[in-house]
Amino acid sequence: MESMLIWIITGIIAAIIFIPYLIKFRKEHYLNVKRKEEARRLGIDKPRAQFPFIDMASCIGCGSCVRACPEGDVLGVIFGKATVINGLRCVGHALCEEACPVGAIEVGLGDIKKRDDIPQMDDYNETNIPGLFIAGELSGLSLIRNAVEQGERTIRRIAERQLRAVNGKVKDVIIVGAGPAGLTSALAATKYKLSYLVLDQQEPGGTILQYPRRKLVMTQPVDVPLYGRLKKSEYAKESLLEIWQDAIAKFDIKIQTGTRVAQVLKKDDIFEVSTSGDTYYAHHVVLAMGRRGTPRKLGVPGEDLPKVTYQLVDAQSYEKKHILVVGGGDSAVEAAVGLARQHGNKVAISYRKEKFFRIKKKNEDHFHELYRKKKIRPFFNSQVLEIREDTVILTEGEDKLEIPNDFVFIFAGGIPPFKMLKESGILFGGEEAPVVA
Repeated sequence: MESMLIWIITGIIAAIIFIPYLIKFRKEHYLNVKRKEEARRLGIDKPRAQFPFIDMASCIGCGSCVRACPEGDVLGVIFGKATVINGLRCVGHALCEEACPVGAIEVGLGDIKKRDDIPQMDDYNETNIPGLFIAGELSGLSLIRNAVEQGERTIRRIAERQLRAVNGKVKDVIIVGAGPAGLTSALAATKYKLSYLVLDQQEPGGTILQYPRRKLVMTQPVDVPLYGRLKKSEYAKESLLEIWQDAIAKFDIKIQTGTRVAQVLKKDDIFEVSTSGDTYYAHHVVLAMGRRGTPRKLGVPGEDLPKVTYQLVDAQSYEKKHILVVGGGDSAVEAAVGLARQHGNKVAISYRKEKFFRIKKKNEDHFHELYRKKKIRPFFNSQVLEIREDTVILTEGEDKLEIPNDFVFIFAGGIPPFKMLKESGILFGGEEAPVVA
């Protein structure tokens, strides 16, 4: 009787502990299954670049990777195993990889042999053209940490070859792009005593320059050649730009801004880098440009009006205005959120699809918060037809609307510089070099 009582008490205690866990587990499992089905239906379960690869044989389903993901909804646990739900939102922080206690997850690009948007490169980021390297976003990997690591690795590889320029007109290396990858390459070139020149069509900073004021940029701790360690996991845009400007001044980084590179060709083992105003020569070239390239335009009447722009730097400059944001990615939603928080603004956002599905969870949460407060008006399944002085004409489904407007911000992506890369002879994906007769 006494042992039966002990078993009953033990069972009750176990039930008290286990049943709530079981209910929570089943609820999370059900939600993850639904999210996975929706992601597959929308075609967003597959990645654009980075991707968490999960070894199902090793995964113990603890959910550490899910909790570690700063995007919030890339991963989930289904049937006791971690699974990728929204691969399109992965930006490669690799925090899930670090959090996994059994080493069952790895973040990488996977098999890129058939990817027509990623150049062919070896382990040192050297393309099929000997001496021509790629660093940063063009490689398919985002994040400042990756840009810094690639910039240093490519220059270290060049320095190992001990091919030094003897002609003052020919540099050891020309670096195209003054973002984190390009500036790191320049610092590394200084470290290894290579002659170099950085060319960029804008001021130093790269993509960071396009970010809104005070935007937090995730870096993850990383060692910058000569300069030292960036210790914090996040920096405000302005702080990060100050760090790069400090490094430029401290090590006298040689940058030529306002220079747009039009062509890179190799002739007799020397690269000719043609710009809008001159031609430069080097034994090696590092392409450290961004993937965004030239902003993509809508091609509608009125797009050339002064009130139309393709980036938002300072949302606080706009108050009591009717504003339309065009686009459905993170940049568009962040701009809409920032503008909607300013006094008196009436913000609308136009997106050609039925819902946002490429944005970070935190941006989605901010958007829905402001939508509930009626500070943002979304137009889904919509397209801009015409931009006028005081209004914008757009369609929403089968309806045609005219809304008041003072400013239009267009975030329709960009045209990547792939044409220039292919003209340089760089191969993409599964391309094969042409047979020379």
